[in-house]
Parts: sequence; C-alpha cells; structure tokens
Amino acid sequence: MADGRLQKELKKRRPFDLPEQEATLNIARTADRFGICFSRLFREFGLTSSQYNVLRILRGEGKPLPILEVADRMLAVVPGITGLIDRLEAQGLVVRERSTEDRRIVFVAITPKGIDVLARLDEPEAALHKKLVGHLTATELRELIRLLEKARQPPSAAAD
Repeated sequence: MADGRLQKELKKRRPFDLPEQEATLNIARTADRFGICFSRLFREFGLTSSQYNVLRILRGEGKPLPILEVADRMLAVVPGITGLIDRLEAQGLVVRERSTEDRRIVFVAITPKGIDVLARLDEPEAALHKKLVGHLTATELRELIRLLEKARQPPSAAAD
C-alpha cells in the first residue's frame, strides 16, 4: 500500500479518508508538477501548453483540420479554441481557411514557422519526458500507462 508520501508532502495531519481520495489527489499533484515543468519549457519558445498541443495535432495530421476537430483532440479541454487559434495565427504559426463546401467550417493548418518551432522543441521535450519518468523501468511505465488508462474508463468499462 502507499507509504503516505503525499500525506507528508501536503503536511496533512491525518491519513486520507479513502485510498481513492489519496490516489486521485496523487494524480492531481503529479499532473500539476509535470504541467509546471512542461509550461516552463514551452514558455521558452513563446508557447502555452495548449498552443503546443494544437501545433502537435496539426503537425501529426499533416493536413488542415476543422477547428472543432482540433478541439476534440486536445489533451485538456480548452474553453476558447477560437482565441487559442487567434493567438497562434498572430504569431504566424497557423493559418485559417474557410471551407469552400460549407462556409461554417473553418480549417486550420500549421505553417512552416510552426513546424520549425516544433522541430526546435522536439529534443528538449523528449528530454523532459525522460527526466520526469525515466527512472521508471519499461515494465513500470507500461503498468503506469495501463493503470492511468483504466482509471479514465467509466466504472462499468473498468471491470477487467
């Protein structure tokens, strides 16, 4: 079972009421710590985590995507995808184009400048992943991935 490390980190006097509480708070604490590290890295390149995520989605797709499709693929829900795309467009990292078939649909594509920014970020981003979880074995990483994926499933689907 857990060694109470989170309880000590939070200077919590009493143990957690439930192991589920300790587990979810550990996930939140870890996500926050990792998020801060990635935010610092992206800031060096003039990006937020959400902007970086949009650029990665567009580079990975290799073709323009409808803005709502980009929003659906984001790691974290972004309330203002239009404003996010506005800021990326102002930096010259993406371009928008209205669909010729359906004027309500707006496509977004990464620009050569956006691809260049990502190319410069690839190595430091990979190094940060290794720094954060590189001390885990391959078996531990697979188990962590499996458990996190299972935790995200609806309770009825998590019965395996």
